[in-house]
Amino acid sequence: MEVRTLVKVRKLNEPRGWAWSTVVAIVKPTLLTTTKHEWIDGEKIPASGGCVVAMNHISHIDPLTLGWLLYEHGRLVRYLTKDALFGIPVVKYIVRDARMIPVSRLSSDAAQAYVAAVEALDAGDCVGVYPEGTITKDPDGWPMRGKTGAARMALETGCPVIPIGQWGAQEILAPYTARPHLFPRRTARYKVGDPVDLADLMGQPITNEVLHQATERIMVAITALVADLRGEQPPAQRFDPKAAGVTEVGNPNKTNDKKGRQA
Repeated sequence: MEVRTLVKVRKLNEPRGWAWSTVVAIVKPTLLTTTKHEWIDGEKIPASGGCVVAMNHISHIDPLTLGWLLYEHGRLVRYLTKDALFGIPVVKYIVRDARMIPVSRLSSDAAQAYVAAVEALDAGDCVGVYPEGTITKDPDGWPMRGKTGAARMALETGCPVIPIGQWGAQEILAPYTARPHLFPRRTARYKVGDPVDLADLMGQPITNEVLHQATERIMVAITALVADLRGEQPPAQRFDPKAAGVTEVGNPNKTNDKKGRQA
């Protein structure tokens, strides 16, 4: 097991563009001075080639912190990103130049994001996916039921799925809050796993059964990494927001506003 604490471990071998340069110049020193991070087994992140990086989602800050982890290991991640960000002044130019992939969740337009993600993988890019689709609604923060997008991408392209578990980012910025806890500095920990074994499913027709098998393996791998970081046993049954009557998108403690948007 290799543990790294904020040391650049692999040279970036792809052009990062002005957006990445700007974000790194602002975000990296901010995170270095206000938070603590621990990276475990980061060498398992492929140095090149298409790969699906699948992670649990516990805070609105973790796309930045996980993006930083990948950046310091030589990869520029392309996240599937809420399409609303592509309409925000200034932000839209950053996410476009950084080649993020817009996705309209819970709509038919999500298929366009899937096609773009597959094209990115075929081109050798690193695509970041939160299989849960949103910040976990599990009352104790464990990974909840996963969606099949990451599995489908891997099975269609043959690219490896690299699971990453994280814990602690929710203490830096609690879910659905805007005020971070910067002092005293909180520690966020990340552990990278071996590629999820999908060899027996590759080449099979991509049926619902195959997709659910692959998705379950991905979620098991992520959950095991989170359990290692927490030093606890995960729940015997993965939380299902639909079965629990909890909204899957947005803050579960708020209702839609007058324009139909979720808070």
